[in-house]
Amino acid sequence: MSIRTDASDPQPPPATINTVDRFWVKNFGCRASQADGAAIEAGLTAKGFSSAATASEAGLIVLNTCTVTATADDEVRQTVRRMHRDHPHARILITGCYAQRAPQELANIEGVTLVVGNSHKTQIPDLVSASMDYHGQIEVGDIFARHDFLSAPVEDAAGERTRPNLKIQDGCNNRCSFCIIPFVRGRSRSAPAEQVIEQIKALAAKYREVVLSGINLGRWGRDFPGRLRLADLVRRLLDETPVERLRLSSVEPMDFSDDLLTLMATSDRIAKHVHAPLQSGSDTVLRRMHRKYRPRHYADRIAKARALMPDCAVGADVMTGFPGETKAEFEDSRAFIESLPFTYLHVFTYSERPGTPAADHQQVPMPIRKHRTHVLRELAAKKNLEFRRSMIGRKISVVTLDGGKALSGNFLKVKLSNARPSNLIQAVQIGGLTPDGLHESGALPVL
Repeated sequence: MSIRTDASDPQPPPATINTVDRFWVKNFGCRASQADGAAIEAGLTAKGFSSAATASEAGLIVLNTCTVTATADDEVRQTVRRMHRDHPHARILITGCYAQRAPQELANIEGVTLVVGNSHKTQIPDLVSASMDYHGQIEVGDIFARHDFLSAPVEDAAGERTRPNLKIQDGCNNRCSFCIIPFVRGRSRSAPAEQVIEQIKALAAKYREVVLSGINLGRWGRDFPGRLRLADLVRRLLDETPVERLRLSSVEPMDFSDDLLTLMATSDRIAKHVHAPLQSGSDTVLRRMHRKYRPRHYADRIAKARALMPDCAVGADVMTGFPGETKAEFEDSRAFIESLPFTYLHVFTYSERPGTPAADHQQVPMPIRKHRTHVLRELAAKKNLEFRRSMIGRKISVVTLDGGKALSGNFLKVKLSNARPSNLIQAVQIGGLTPDGLHESGALPVL
């Protein structure tokens, strides 16, 4: 078994898998992971391999993993065992964040042919291009030594085929005490502006809306000379491409500058959608998390966004049960969340990640964590319902999806009154509510 541990050391040519004709890629986790998977598919195709429609048709199964929670790890391991059981003759290549964090753990699972960390992910097409038979090979190195940028547009996100996702930033320089991502993704690095512009031009020829994403999207451009910011890139995209609508995925709260928010508010080609990770509304918990803002700073950014865009979506990631979180701290967080105009929340139960500072501190019992998650999800549902009700009787802009559905600029699901082609941007009159969204006037409500 060969294990590479330092990407800066001179290395022999990488080992390769017996030649296979067809591959199948399964992605786990975030939009950035989906973009990595799309780039892997593009690289394998460029080497002459064909993409299989299902795992059963593939000689090579690529699992592009996530490791943000213990649950994510469990899902990967279960998938590996199922794939080996159902497709015993296929070679299994595991890559992504879990592969970078714990390569030996994955290599030890029966049926695994090759484990490739994020540090070597760009080499995957070469690894499978020649012939060598082995089991449990590991290709992993120092992720902080990587400066390359792997990305390709994800053009079938969630099967919608109308809202491609383009990763324009990777890595993170923050050191939040609960987060493993910097250690599996490396330092923050940005896609060059010219590359992004050309990619958006190509996507705009086919799609009405494009989603810009990254591990820490608001840090785009900080690794380039000068004082480039995300707002500078967005302006160039509006000026130099014909894209009809851009949507920003998740931006850290303090990166929602006045400049960026004003640009979002004044352009009808940017979705009115602000997603700013919060994690906790407790000042003391945020300090222990090593977050770079306090509740008052966060509230200021949300207030500015809503002042400029009164009908914008406001979403956040929130964590419950962080180590040492007391009943009083949770109540502070709940009250803070209730005070802000959130339209949806992604609520997560804290999960210990080996190698992070938070994992070594006193843990909140799991039943208490889960109860707090339930409380915040109920609060989120209440806020979402209030926001949806405020849209009834109004005209809102949507992008049409498959199956008579649409998504509004302010991130609401809409059931259309009559079938339309997907991939159109239109204004629709809202007639009422569905269980999780809205319906256009003339559409029968779902009871």
